[in-house]
Amino acid sequence: MSVYELAALAAAACWAITGVLAATPVAHLGAVAFTRIRMAMVLALLAAFVAFTGSWQGFDPAILAAVALSGIVGIFLGDTAIFLTMSRLGPRRTSMLFSTNAPMAVLLGWLVLGETLSQREIAGIACAFSGVILAIVFGKRRSQLHQWEVIRGPVWIGVAIGLFSAVCQATGSLILRPAMADGADPATVAMLRVGMAVACFYAIYPLSPQFSRAKSPMTPRIAAVTALSGFLAMGLGATLLLFALSGGKVGIVSTLSATSPALILPLIWWNTGERPALAAWIGAAIVVTGTWLISTG
Repeated sequence: MSVYELAALAAAACWAITGVLAATPVAHLGAVAFTRIRMAMVLALLAAFVAFTGSWQGFDPAILAAVALSGIVGIFLGDTAIFLTMSRLGPRRTSMLFSTNAPMAVLLGWLVLGETLSQREIAGIACAFSGVILAIVFGKRRSQLHQWEVIRGPVWIGVAIGLFSAVCQATGSLILRPAMADGADPATVAMLRVGMAVACFYAIYPLSPQFSRAKSPMTPRIAAVTALSGFLAMGLGATLLLFALSGGKVGIVSTLSATSPALILPLIWWNTGERPALAAWIGAAIVVTGTWLISTG
């Protein structure tokens, strides 16, 4: 395995670890407050990096509108929805639903940009969604009693919010595709996207304080875990993926970076002491297979 493939797998591991880390602060703060605080921390990290490297100097203001819209859709709406899903369905099911952003991106490319779909890509989309359904419907044994396996509220609402998040993530990437293809600096774009999302979070706070306010007071431990989850997901994980794409084959890198639903299972097992159901493992494997079919289609 090349260093680029290892980087892609490490990125997936970062996102899997983030899924487990985020569960506690999401439950403590609430999905909206957690996302707002986490994004503010990530913004500070990205701003420091961009200022230190000077990468902002080559930024083209002409793409600012696209970057801002991508931040609103992909991060403000998308990240909030994914953590709302986590608060309802737990980290395992949320990870599975989030993985559908790959087939969502292909479908949106077909619907919006008129891109053609090969038979292999159609099979991959069907495969990915089948794996998600299997893991959600049959992915829990009766003996699993941990709170991460508890479904809060109607399951269809949690699934709908999770799929909405995947659509937002895919749409945000689609909006940015032309700018990134023209060589826009990834770190500067990431900082501006997060900055727009943070501005939106604080803009809605006075309008809906009960919805936006933290459910419980912030503690040093919750703050540390929140910061660590943001660093792993949007700092280290994103950097590793960009490095992997810089020298690895796109199909292999995309597939390896999409193994988070499988990697999160042993982490949940280790944290809860409860072995995930066989259907959860099979569903994760089917999702990864579907991503491979899409990425090599």
